[in-house]
Order: sequence, then structure tokens, then C-alpha cells
Amino acid sequence: MTHQEFDLSAFTNRVHERPDLDLVREMVTFLYQSLIDAEATDHIGAEPHERSLTRTTRRNGTRARRVSSKAGDLALKIPKIRKGSFFPSILERRRRIDEALYAVVIEAYVHGVSTRKVDDLVQALGVDAGISKSEVSRICAAMDEELEAFRTRSLADTTYPYVFLDATYIKGRVNNRVVSRAVVVAMGVTIEGNREILGLSIGDSEDKVFWTEFLQSLRARGLVGVELVISDAHLGLKAAIQEVLVGSAWQRCRVHFMRNVLVRVPKAHGQMVSALIRTIFAQPDRASVEAQLDQVASQLESRFDVVADMLKDAKEDLCAFASFPQSHWTKIWSNNPLERVNAEIKRRTRVVGIFPNDASALRLITAVCVEQHDEWIAAERRYLSEQSMAQLASTTTEIGPEAGPPTLMA
Repeated sequence: MTHQEFDLSAFTNRVHERPDLDLVREMVTFLYQSLIDAEATDHIGAEPHERSLTRTTRRNGTRARRVSSKAGDLALKIPKIRKGSFFPSILERRRRIDEALYAVVIEAYVHGVSTRKVDDLVQALGVDAGISKSEVSRICAAMDEELEAFRTRSLADTTYPYVFLDATYIKGRVNNRVVSRAVVVAMGVTIEGNREILGLSIGDSEDKVFWTEFLQSLRARGLVGVELVISDAHLGLKAAIQEVLVGSAWQRCRVHFMRNVLVRVPKAHGQMVSALIRTIFAQPDRASVEAQLDQVASQLESRFDVVADMLKDAKEDLCAFASFPQSHWTKIWSNNPLERVNAEIKRRTRVVGIFPNDASALRLITAVCVEQHDEWIAAERRYLSEQSMAQLASTTTEIGPEAGPPTLMA
């Protein structure tokens, strides 16, 4: 950037004329504006009204921009140019999540959710000035168009051998009542080994109808090639998988299963039971996995017959991972990858507390998912290597195209 000499005289005169000014805010505003003007001069190749051979375009007025900072709201002027575009690097554009959170908080005010917590949120965001309803509508519309495009994008460009499904819950207002809302998210692993967020939705509960509609929407967008679905054992979800993703195997999440087991075991014996069950997943091949499950169930039968019955009943579901390449096992026998996404969703939505409607909740949650999706796409390493995915393809070919993947669901 071209070296600039900042003119302090005008700033000093303004301070002397108005001793009641917020000196810190004025100093920060002066610094920001000086840096913006200097960068604009460097971008244009000339000072205002300067004749120069290096000039590439001309100034065309300014546009006001209010920037929130720890010193308060700063009223800045961004130079406009006649050709091309200019946006100062010091004012990094808001990330999607920040934009969405901002829109949600302001929309909460518009819908009358004027609680002390929301007021604290607005102050935390540094928005001291008011905002009109038209401005809220503009912000929300700009966000919604982009996020809706992500949620409805085509999935037909590739196949997704592995699909992870899970749900979490948030609080929202429906018919002037605060109720629990189910947020369902689908994550897929492409045939190239990359992770993607496939879709998300908000509904009343995790019943079969809701899950069926959600999975059908994924199929309508082009979801194909699903060989294994990983999820917990929610009855509505399992029934929807069997109905919509016909021919796909189902892996019951080992983490959720372990939680269900420990609820039925005295706390003093929890570690012992957990250690025994973990030995099932430490075997080298499918036959050994199934044999070890039978052995563990037999060992537990005398003292913990309920757990032994749970293992026997869930044998096919817990061992589904063993029909796939061994290098994939640790990545597909639980819902942990999607649990991390849900944890981030909970962390972000906890800031808001109660959403004024489903649209505002969907806006913020989609923004979180888009950020995670982009991080996965930009990652240097794939979730599953190209070589291991080639092994999966060869396994499927050996089974035969008409037979499809091994179906392990009851």
C-alpha cells in the first residue's frame, strides 16, 4: 500500500470544539477511515483530485457503512469507484454464521421476543444503533436465498456410499408457545472419500413421517449409491430408512448403543461391561467380530441378562460395519462425525436460546452447516482415502450390480 501521511488537524479541531465527544470511538473511527482512504488511494492509483498517469479509475462518491467494534458503532465512508469494485480489506466481510446470528437476534426483536437476554445479545454484537424492519428484511432475504440454494442443491453429481443421520433439539415459538423442535441433519461420504452436508430440516419430532419426508427429499435431489446408513436406533428413523433407502445396510451407532447399555448396568460395573463390549470392535474380520459378540453376550448373561439380550438382538445392526473395508471401520461404526456437527449447532443456537420461528432457526443452523461443509471441501486430507474407496467399489462389484450392497437390516 502507498505510504500515507494522516492529517490529524481536522480530528484535533473536532475534539477541541466538542469536548463531550467519545474520544476513544472518535480515535478508532479516524484510524479506520484513514486506513480505508489510504487503501482506496492505492487501489485507484491517485489521491482525490490528483492528476496521475498511474490512475486506473476515478472516485464516485462514498457509501455509508456502520461497523460494530469494541469501541462502539463506527460511522465510516467507503469510497465508490466508477469502474470495478472496491471494498477495504480492514473491513472483512461478515462470515455467514455472524450474519445469520445477527439476523436472528434482530428478527427476534421484530417478532416481539424482547427479552433481557436478547438485549444482551444485541449489545454483545456491538449494535448500539437501531435498525429498521426493512433493513432486517433485506438482511434476512439475502441470507435466505444463499442458504436455500445450499439446502436444495443437486446431489446427482456423485454417489454417497455412506450416509450419517442424526438429530438434535432446539427451543422455538410455535403458536405463541415455546416448544421443542427437532433438527435433523444428513452427512454423506462421497465415492471420492470426501464429507459433505447433504441436507437438514426442522420439524415437530423425530417420528417416521418426518424422517421419511426428509429422506425422500434427499432422494428427489439425486441421492444415490447409498450402501450403509449410520444412525441411532430411533424407531421412526429406522423405519424410514427401510422404506426410503431400500437395499442399504444399517449400522447402529456403537456410541448410542453403549449409552443405552450403561443405563441398565449398575454404575460400579459400567467400566467392566464397557471394556467387554469394546473387544467386539477390536477384531480383525467379520467372522471374528460376530464370534466375539456371541462370546461377550454369553459372559454377561449370568449377571446382566438384559445387556446380553440387547447384544443378541442388535447383533446384525452392530456388526454391519464389518462387511466393508477394514480401513473404514473406525469411521463408520458410530455417528461421531455428525455428533461433532450437532455439538457446534447446539453451541451456536444456545446463544439465541428461544427462536422466534422455524425460519430464523433454519437460517442460523444452515449457516453453521455451510461453514462446516466448506471446511470439509477445502481440507487437504479426505475423510476416507482414495485407495480405500477403490476397495469399497471392488467389493460392491464382486457382490454384483443386481444384488446391491449387503442388506443387514431386519
